[in-house]
Amino acid sequence: MIRIENLTFSVGKFRMNKLSLSVAEGEYFVFLGMPGSGKTILLECLCGLNKPDAGKIYIDGKDVTGAEPRKRSIGYVPQDYALFPHLSVERNISFGLHRQGLSSDEISSRVEKYVSMLDIRHLLKRRVGGLSGGEKQRTALARALAIEPRVLLLDEPVSALDENTRESVCMELHSLQRELGITTIHVSHNLEEAFSVADRGAVLRDGSFEQIGIPDQLLHQPRNRFVAQFMRCANLYSGLAKGQGSEPDTTSVEVDGVGIVVPGKHHGNIEFIIRPENIQLQKSNKVKTENSDTKMPIRVDRISNRGTYIRLNCSGPLPIVVHMLHNSFREMALSEGDELSAVIPLRMIHVLDL
Repeated sequence: MIRIENLTFSVGKFRMNKLSLSVAEGEYFVFLGMPGSGKTILLECLCGLNKPDAGKIYIDGKDVTGAEPRKRSIGYVPQDYALFPHLSVERNISFGLHRQGLSSDEISSRVEKYVSMLDIRHLLKRRVGGLSGGEKQRTALARALAIEPRVLLLDEPVSALDENTRESVCMELHSLQRELGITTIHVSHNLEEAFSVADRGAVLRDGSFEQIGIPDQLLHQPRNRFVAQFMRCANLYSGLAKGQGSEPDTTSVEVDGVGIVVPGKHHGNIEFIIRPENIQLQKSNKVKTENSDTKMPIRVDRISNRGTYIRLNCSGPLPIVVHMLHNSFREMALSEGDELSAVIPLRMIHVLDL
């Protein structure tokens, strides 16, 4: 559906170099990355606001690299929504339809379809200056969809909304995208937002793709240190391979004098992660574990309520962060200063590429 081949673009000191990507028809794809990573610049290349220095962009197999924005069959919602403040909501939504030369009946039909879908019919006669952030977002989305594009591009579409509104709008976006079957690319730096909508995503850094994959791969199988840190994995360790572990196809790794068995055969220096939610805590040393699992004594230094989970900062042979669900935390009745055991299942350790 969308294919990017060796796309290169430079502006000032920023350079996006030879990016390649394919997005399937009907897929919801998210560009993730820190501010300045190139997410918006890439989106603007796709919609025709930036002209690439080299490379190709294809939509439905058609080369649109040099095509004007209006000839790409793209609906674009910029981060600031770019609504016309002097026009009503109805005139904003119908603006692109008038430029397409549609009849009055067709324009009215299109406007009615999308204001109903987005539940903003009651706003039609209002000026956009007095709208809330959520109402502006829905108006901009209706305007983008009214031209019935093949591709929808969303640049930080919910960043200006409060947390509760942001969550509900993300649910609406996902539902709407599924209903329409429209290929969508969504720019975000927020993991919760991205994971609530994405079929797949790409993590960008300094104009390059660090990793492309489904959300679960990005979260649990990051390719390198940067992706692991962007995915908020607090437990990232470096060590030296010491030979085969307790089972075939495992390696014993020494990290600051502590031996940990990791999956796979490795040599030399390696890096690996242990996601905080995958660590098991035990009050008794007598609980049976698998031979390949790593078990170490820890002390709970700090307990933080993070809303959806409890974060435990722990010390021991290695510093380690543990995330627990509220029910599990209450059942264990943990307090700061408690001493217990952390069990790290072998299958939950992921070795990074160096």
